[in-house]
Amino acid sequence: MKISKPLDVHHKDIRAVDLATKLSVDPSAIESASRDFGGIVKAEPEAVLHPSAPQDIAALIKFSYSNSVPFGIAAKGHGHSVRGQAMAENGVVVDMRSMANKRRNGTGIRVSIDRLYADVGGEQLWIDVLNATLEYGLAPVSWTDYLYLTVGGTLSNAGISGQTFRYGPQISNVLEMDVITGSLLMDQGSPDNWRSSFFPYKDHPKIISLITKHGIIYCLEIVKHYDDRTKHTVDKEMEQVLQGMNYMPGFIFGKDVGYEEFLNRVRSGELKLKSQGLWDVPHPWLNLFIPKSQISDFNNGVFRGIVLERNITTGPVLVYPMNRQKWDDRMSAVIPDEEIFYTVGFLHSSGFDTWKAFEDQNKDIMRFCNKTGIMLKQYLPHYSTKEEWVHHFGSKWKVFQHRKYQFDPRMLLSPGQRIFNNN
Repeated sequence: MKISKPLDVHHKDIRAVDLATKLSVDPSAIESASRDFGGIVKAEPEAVLHPSAPQDIAALIKFSYSNSVPFGIAAKGHGHSVRGQAMAENGVVVDMRSMANKRRNGTGIRVSIDRLYADVGGEQLWIDVLNATLEYGLAPVSWTDYLYLTVGGTLSNAGISGQTFRYGPQISNVLEMDVITGSLLMDQGSPDNWRSSFFPYKDHPKIISLITKHGIIYCLEIVKHYDDRTKHTVDKEMEQVLQGMNYMPGFIFGKDVGYEEFLNRVRSGELKLKSQGLWDVPHPWLNLFIPKSQISDFNNGVFRGIVLERNITTGPVLVYPMNRQKWDDRMSAVIPDEEIFYTVGFLHSSGFDTWKAFEDQNKDIMRFCNKTGIMLKQYLPHYSTKEEWVHHFGSKWKVFQHRKYQFDPRMLLSPGQRIFNNN
C-alpha cells in the first residue's frame, strides 16, 4: 500500500504508545526488511518494528488504523517468502523474530503438562519447536521440509511437506490461535544438493549417468519410522514395501538416520550453499497443486515438454501426493476439487542476471495448463489483478473478502500479498 506522506516515527502519538524506541529506521534494518528469500522483489518500508510482546504489534495497528492516512503493516519471520509477501512499501515491517526468547518465561515454547499439545509463539522457528518437544519424547506430526522458518510464517500458508498426505497441512493440526487483526472490534542441478543429501557420494556418478541418458529421472523417497520396539523388523517391512514398487535395478539407496537429522536434512545443504555464496540469490519458485486425474498430462506437457525443451532446470522438482480429506475446508488455502492431488514444486535458484529465464518458464507452464484445461491451483500464489485473485479463490472468494473487511477494514495488514491493493 503506497501512502501519500511518510510515516513519522517520532510522532507524538507513537511516543504515547511507547513505540518510538522499538521502531528502527537504521539503514541496515530497512535494507533487510526490503528483501526476502526470493530475491526478485524489493520494497522499502519507512521503519521496522522490533516488538517485545504482541501488545506492541496491536498498538502499532491501532495507531495506523486511527491515522488519517493509514500505512501498511507486514509481519516478517525468517523472510522466506519469494514474491515480497512480507514487505510493506512505505509502511512498517514487524520483525517477528524480535519476540523470540522474550515470551512464555523466555522460551516461547511450552509443552502442556499432559503432553497433548505445545503452546508456541508464532515468532519461533520450527527447528526450535522440534528440539524443545523432543526433550519430552514428543514432536508435531506435520512439518515443512526446511525447519528454519517461523511457526507463524508457515501456518499462514497452511504449511506442507511429505507428511501432509497422511497428517494434513500444519494448520490442520493446530488447536487454537491468538490472532492480532486490523479491526478495532478486538483489543488484542547435481545430485549433490540439499534434497539428495542422503544419497551416498560414491553413487553420484551412477545417478548422473541416468540423468545424462534420459534427461529427467523420477526418484521416489520412502521413509519408514521405527523405534526400539520395531528396529528388529524394520528391514523386513521395507523389503515388503519395495516388492510392490517398479524401479530400475541397482538404484536403491538407503540411509539410517535419527528422527531429528531426517527432519532437519535441508540444513546441511543450506550451510554449504551459504559458504559458496549461492544462498542469497534470486529464487523464482513456482508451486502448484495438480489434480491426480491430470498429473499424467502435466508430466507429458511440462516435465517432458517445457522443462526438457528449455533445458534450464537443474536439481530436483518436488512432487508430493496430498489427501483432500486431511485439509479443513474452512481454511482460505485453495486446493483442487479431487480427493487426491499433487504438490509440484519448482524450487529454482539462479543468478541475479538469469532469474527472468526461469520466470519465463514459469509463465510457459501456467499458459500450458490454462490452454489444456489442467485445473491447477497455485500454492503461495502471486497475482497482479483482482480478477486473477477472484479466479484463484473461486467459491471461497466471498468468504475470504468478508473476513478481510471484518478483521482488517482499513486494509492495513500484509500489503505485500497484493490481494486487495494490487493496483
